[in-house]
Amino acid sequence: MPPQHEPRPKPPIQKTLQQVIEDQGLYSVDAFDFVRRGLNYTVELIHAALTDPEASRHVSGQQLCEGLRHFALLQWGLLSRTVLARWNIVRTEDFGRIVFTLIESGEMAKTEDDTLEDFRNVYDFATGFESNYRIVSRV
Repeated sequence: MPPQHEPRPKPPIQKTLQQVIEDQGLYSVDAFDFVRRGLNYTVELIHAALTDPEASRHVSGQQLCEGLRHFALLQWGLLSRTVLARWNIVRTEDFGRIVFTLIESGEMAKTEDDTLEDFRNVYDFATGFESNYRIVSRV
């Protein structure tokens, strides 16, 4: 008689990012797209001088929040806060929730030291998007 083998457990079904976003239900696809594009912008801004392809290009939660603020202001100026609020992003913790949803779905990675707390109260949206905004002349 052949040896009895235990049935192999089936691997968990991987959800698509769209399914993860729908399950979470707090933020739109546009919000997730903004954070992903803003992450790329922030990494370029902070690590532009790196030439070693093996070097870490990690950014902290605080750095990402600042980069997302700058990225939004470049795109929408004084309308930034309004656009983000339309996507239910009203504080820096919302950026963190989106980031950690992307991490859970496998779209982003984190270090052992990264936590949702890193995104808490990085700046006030009214101050960060309105009070400190300056129009930059490109002449």
